[in-house]
Order: sequence, then C-alpha cells, then structure tokens
Amino acid sequence: MYSKEQLIEKLNLEKHPEGGYFKETYRSEMSIPKYSLPAEFDSYRNVSTCIYFMLTSDEFSAFHKVNQDEAWHFYMGESILLHMISPGGEYSKIKIGSDFSSGETPQFVVPAQHWFAAEVEKENGFALVGCTVAPGFEYEDFELAERKQLQKKFPNHSKIISKLTR
Repeated sequence: MYSKEQLIEKLNLEKHPEGGYFKETYRSEMSIPKYSLPAEFDSYRNVSTCIYFMLTSDEFSAFHKVNQDEAWHFYMGESILLHMISPGGEYSKIKIGSDFSSGETPQFVVPAQHWFAAEVEKENGFALVGCTVAPGFEYEDFELAERKQLQKKFPNHSKIISKLTR
C-alpha cells in the first residue's frame, strides 16, 4: 500500500480549499447550455467532472455545499465518515469504505444543496476516493460554510458544525 505522501506525489494532488487534497481527472467536452439548467447556474456547465480526493486523519473536509449531486467512490485506505445536513435541517451520516460487514458503502451520492463534511476517524489514516459531479463542477457552484451562519440556521446541529468548520 502506498503512503499518503507517495499518493500525493504520484497522483499530483494539490491542497483543496475545503481540506484534503485533490486532482481533477476528467471534464467532459460536452456541455449543457445555461437555458437548460436550473436558476442557480449562471452559465453553461460541462456535463460531468471527476476528481481524485484524498482526506487524512489530521484534517477534515469542512462543511460546504454545491449546486449538483456529488457521487463519492471509495478507492483505498480507511473509511470516511460523511456528515450531511439537508436544506430542511435533517442531519444524517454515512460511512464510505470497503468494510461491508460493518455497513460501509463503497459509493454514495450527496444530493445537491446539502451541506456536507467528511473526516477519517482512524488515527494516522487516510482515504483515497473519487468524486463525480453532474452537471460539471465550477467553483461558483461551491459554498464553504461560515460556522456562525450555519449554526444560526441549524442550531440543533451546532456541535457537529463547530467540529467540522474553520
């Protein structure tokens, strides 16, 4: 098994604004015109984009949301605990990994407009996953949570929001 440092180098991963490391691996040439997209999109989008995403136990992926559904695909390492808060305020969590007997799943889709954050719970561990977004990702579709604003909106989830925001 590779170390996290070896994978960062081998896959040319860069720091991600939400935490962790990433590398875009695919951006479709085909695109969707603005008039065919919901109002939250200001311009055309590629049909789909994919990234490698590595998360380590010494950091977390902070609460954020995107305008699209985001599919997570587990590749290797420790499991990831993914936390979600729906637009209506319902909290849920799921483990993404390969230990099927413990209820982990190798693939999961976060619905559009859900706030979500992720962490590797095992000490000194890391996870390598892929994330696929459709319509394709653009940074204007991304919103990083501000702790106080998210806590004000969802006060009953204040503890997990505090833990997984910067």
